[in-house]
Amino acid sequence: MGTSLMLISPPPPTKTHQLTPSTFPFLKTHQTISLPSSRKTNTMINSTKKFGNFLDLKSEYQPEALDFDLPWHHPSDRSQFDVIIVGAGPAGIRLAEQVSLYGIKVCCVDPNPLSMWPNNYGVWLDEFEGLGLEDCLDKTWPMASIYIDDNKTKYLDRCYGRVSRKKLKEKLVKGCVFNGVRFYKAKVWEIKHHEFESIVVCDDGTKLKGSLVVDASGFGSNFTDYDNHKLRKKNYGCQIAHGVLVEVDGHPFDLDKMVLMDWRDSHLGNEPYLRDGNSKFPTFLYAMPFSSNLIFLEETSLVSRPVLSYMDVKRRMVARLRHLGINVKRVLEDEKCLIPMGGPLPRISQNVMPFGGNSGIVHPSTGYMVARTMALAPIVAASINECLGSTRMIRGKNLYANVWNSMWPIERRFVRECYCFGMETLLKLDLNETRSFFDAFFDLKPYYWQGFLSSKLSLKDFALLSLSLFGHASNSSRFDIVTKCPVPLAQLIGNIALESIG
Repeated sequence: MGTSLMLISPPPPTKTHQLTPSTFPFLKTHQTISLPSSRKTNTMINSTKKFGNFLDLKSEYQPEALDFDLPWHHPSDRSQFDVIIVGAGPAGIRLAEQVSLYGIKVCCVDPNPLSMWPNNYGVWLDEFEGLGLEDCLDKTWPMASIYIDDNKTKYLDRCYGRVSRKKLKEKLVKGCVFNGVRFYKAKVWEIKHHEFESIVVCDDGTKLKGSLVVDASGFGSNFTDYDNHKLRKKNYGCQIAHGVLVEVDGHPFDLDKMVLMDWRDSHLGNEPYLRDGNSKFPTFLYAMPFSSNLIFLEETSLVSRPVLSYMDVKRRMVARLRHLGINVKRVLEDEKCLIPMGGPLPRISQNVMPFGGNSGIVHPSTGYMVARTMALAPIVAASINECLGSTRMIRGKNLYANVWNSMWPIERRFVRECYCFGMETLLKLDLNETRSFFDAFFDLKPYYWQGFLSSKLSLKDFALLSLSLFGHASNSSRFDIVTKCPVPLAQLIGNIALESIG
């Protein structure tokens, strides 16, 4: 689920995860269980002797760049812009395209504006259809499947798609070019703020002036400040995953269904040291089968705190593929994904407008973000136009406040706290409890589970979903909810109170 996003500027030189634990030093890691060296060696040999360890295969992925003649900003040109966007990831390019529709003068700054985004993105088809982006999908599946355990599978009648990174970026960049967006190839070194103007200082010494600076540079940004209230501090959850696009001899999955979640753990039956860890901190398989010999596979920890060991995730994936009889012949692409979820929103009273991964729009319970980013950009762009495109020319703190409130009106902040409550609840569930939760969750009316996954529920909808989920849950699941939710519920109430007075 998390293959969602790479919204960082500058793009990393190699295909790596969205951030590293050093980016967020408070992210500790669950310790990997140590085995005696002889036992560990024998176990790993038994784990890989039949099908081999696909982790030893080198990815064949070669970074590529779009072949576009971009309208570049030259240092000798007039450096005054209405909006300067830092970062050319999906968030930055989408917002530049939408803002420039109004004739607003936009400059997008990034070290490699034409580089391809490395991550695989999955979305629900109806979300992209509503945005007119369905032509940016390179594969769709009419249904999605959920393997609760070895004896129960659920099928979701909702079409799922894999985003074509090239098609999406080409479409957005073409829109930017047509609308007159200027691009500047550099790393932003510093941002200096004055009352009605900001100066973006690049690493080559170039200075760009703008009425509004948008920070779309991702989770590792140094330009966005966050609310450090004690009730919100250090409460990130983390989604960590290892994904590979591989050529295989064959696989057991239906070609007309993508696998949203596979919670089965029978592949760990002969490896108790992995099974015990998975029982406490479960991972699932996310799979997109393109053909009988080509498939994207991703072992994912939905959310954990501290973050699950990446080595554990990879070992579980090796064991799973061996159990499924999947022999990997070639690794076409690989990716490492580490996504902070939940946590505080950016501080509202600041002179940079965050957008994308650093703006709190990552779904706190699933890690989804691409579709919501694409949907929010037109809303934020309209607010920017109301301020900068009007005769009133609203600038300074009022400009930032108006734009921020278009993205995070008070009800959406309340609803986000509810989603964070969902994350906190999931953090307390072991494998069997997680299975029970999703068994009940996907028994809800489609309006509720679809709205939850797509971040479209209102506060009233969320309350009705919670009541319905409790009604659909088994007696044991109700007991889990009652015994494990009081602390997250208290946090929810406290955070909503803070939003109300903040």
